[in-house]
Amino acid sequence: MHTLFISDLHLSAKQPATDLFLNFVQHTAPEAEALYILGDLFEYWAGDDDMDEPLHQTVTSALQKLARGGTRVYLMRGNRDLLMNKALEQACEATLLPDPTLIELYGRPLLLTHGDLLCTDDHEYQAYRKQVHNPEFQSQFLAQPLEQRKAYIGELRSRSQQETRNKPEAIMDVNAEAVAAMLREHGYPDMIHGHTHRPGHHLHHVDGHDCERWVLSDWHHHGDALYCDAQGCRKLSV
Repeated sequence: MHTLFISDLHLSAKQPATDLFLNFVQHTAPEAEALYILGDLFEYWAGDDDMDEPLHQTVTSALQKLARGGTRVYLMRGNRDLLMNKALEQACEATLLPDPTLIELYGRPLLLTHGDLLCTDDHEYQAYRKQVHNPEFQSQFLAQPLEQRKAYIGELRSRSQQETRNKPEAIMDVNAEAVAAMLREHGYPDMIHGHTHRPGHHLHHVDGHDCERWVLSDWHHHGDALYCDAQGCRKLSV
C-alpha cells in the first residue's frame, strides 16, 4: 500500500509535462491508494466555467477515470489555480482540500500545504496572496467575462515573471520560523509541500520534536512524485 504526492505541474497546452502527467495518471497512479495534488496542477485556472477548454477536459477526464478505478484523488489549490472550486472537484470525482490540511498516513500525522504560506520573507507576495484569497475579491473577479479574466491573468503572469527575476532568491524560499510555527500549531507532524520548486528533504527540530519536511518537485523538465508507505517516503521519478 502506498500514496503518491505531486505538485507544481503547471499544465497548459504548451507545457510538455502534460503528456507525462497523463501517462503518470494512466499507468503509475492507479497502483496507489491515493493521489494528492498539492497545488498548481494548472498553469492558471480562470474559474470552473473554463472546463470546456480541451486540455481541461482531458485532465479532468483522466482524474475521473483514476478515481473510478479506486485511487482516491485529492486536490489542493495553489497560487496559480486558487479559483478551483466545486464544479472541478465534482468533474474529477476528487476531494478539494483546504490549505493546510492535517491527515494521518500509515499511522503518523502529516501536514499538507501548497507552500506559499511559508514564504513570509516575500512581503509583496504575501500582500498579493491576502488580496486574491479574499472571498469578496474572488466573487468580483469571477463575475467578469471569462475571456476578460484570462486576459487579466495573462498580464499578471507576465508582470510576476519580471518581478521574480528581480527578487533575491532567498526571499522566495520558505521562512524557517514560519515552518516551525505551522508545525507547532498542528502538533509537530511531518510536512509535505511544493511551490518553491526546490525539491528536498529537511529535518526540523521544533520544541524538542523532530519533524521531516519534504518539498515536492515541479514538472518543468521532468516528472517527480513522492512515494509514501508504512516505511516512510522517497522520491519517485515518473
